[in-house]
Amino acid sequence: MAIDYNDFYVGGEWIAPKTEYRIQVHAAGTGELVGSVPEAYPADVDAAVAAARTAFDDPAGWRSWTPQARAEALDRFATALQGHGPEIARRVSLQNGMPISLAGLLEASAPPLLLRYYAALAAETETADRRPGRFGGQAIVVAEPVGVVAAIVPWNVPQGITFMKIAPALAAGCSVVLKPAPETVLDAFHMAEAAAAVGLPTGLINVVPGGPAVGRYLVSHPGVDKVSFTGSTAVGRTIAEACGRLLRPVSLELGGKSAAVVLADADLTGMMDRFFRATLLNNGQVCWLGTRILAPRSRYDELVDAVTAMASALVVGDPLDPATQLGPLVSARQRDRVESYIAKGLSDGARLTTGGGRPSGADRGWFVEATVFADVDNKSAIAQEEIFGPVLSLIPYADEDEAVAIANDSDYGLGGSVWTSDAERGLAFARRIQTGSVGVNGYANDPVAPFGGRKASGLGYELGPEGLAEYQVLKSIYVDQLV
Repeated sequence: MAIDYNDFYVGGEWIAPKTEYRIQVHAAGTGELVGSVPEAYPADVDAAVAAARTAFDDPAGWRSWTPQARAEALDRFATALQGHGPEIARRVSLQNGMPISLAGLLEASAPPLLLRYYAALAAETETADRRPGRFGGQAIVVAEPVGVVAAIVPWNVPQGITFMKIAPALAAGCSVVLKPAPETVLDAFHMAEAAAAVGLPTGLINVVPGGPAVGRYLVSHPGVDKVSFTGSTAVGRTIAEACGRLLRPVSLELGGKSAAVVLADADLTGMMDRFFRATLLNNGQVCWLGTRILAPRSRYDELVDAVTAMASALVVGDPLDPATQLGPLVSARQRDRVESYIAKGLSDGARLTTGGGRPSGADRGWFVEATVFADVDNKSAIAQEEIFGPVLSLIPYADEDEAVAIANDSDYGLGGSVWTSDAERGLAFARRIQTGSVGVNGYANDPVAPFGGRKASGLGYELGPEGLAEYQVLKSIYVDQLV
């Protein structure tokens, strides 16, 4: 049965759209139509921003609540989301092809975890810092909520990324206008149902899905105080330009082409599950994945064989099947993009060791085999450009200095990993990589640590206390000693 919505969630209510245009949602595994929602246009965005503005400007509203009171409300929201978690995970898998076993973690479990983490962090963090002045008085530095936040999220990990934005924004005292990607809207509307059921203050969360035109309108809307965007570097640059002209705070989590560096002493035996998660998670549709695998020449053939065996052994199939490890890509357009890069790799002379096509029997849906290229030149397109699909490039290096140089020879700097039998050696190597985050013998975005990119991978941070600070502005109050 199709999942259809006829209204937007704005101002704490389900309101009719201003037009009759709709977003049609298709299942990544079959291509079938599985639902639809109204498509936002400028008048709908105006209504959402106005609702968020009213909620934020209310002198007795959310921003005036104590951090402890906000924490209690967010904890209730987290509990409601837990109840909706299985259906949210199912909808995400249906729409974007994420294996359901992974969706249960990233899309069902992570949002409540993030809400509770930021609720507790805000409740225990001082919002006023008193500092003895140098002129005899006292300076009080106050952290205040930034205001109305435009949160624009992608389709690859829609709910996990949504709450990397919503959780700290709400904990800080802000209100939010959320624009989910057109490919993954059914989960966003189910999240809104949870918000409505728990009785969050009116206008605190507003959901208006749409395409690029809606995003551009929202980014430049005069009622928005801060923009938080996750997506491609190309779009991120245009958002940065718009926010620069407006002098509007913006945080950008953009593309990546991270390196997974296997050191000469590494023993991957027993670690291939972790290696898979660091390189091919979510069908290769994750920005921080280590899709450039750097291997020492002394062990190159052995590691090519190991990575090839890992990729070729993955269980490919229905994303809603718990046994599936590699599901379909999100759309026919994304599949075509990935296939064009595979063709480019072949034409540039890389050696295909497995994959390179569509799985046999996959006559429906947007599947691409896990694909491994060996003998890849780090200057080639498949080593330098973000593919966003299950394609790995193995690049040889002579020594650790060359490995560092290759790892850093990228326009991006988002994630990465180091694989070694010596943790201290791994830490020393990780410090030399020019990137926002690095894992040693694995990779994870832990809520307690900041996640953000360097170079073309973005500006600002999500997660950790630094992620909360992104939704705050500072005010200095000087108190004279005579007062």
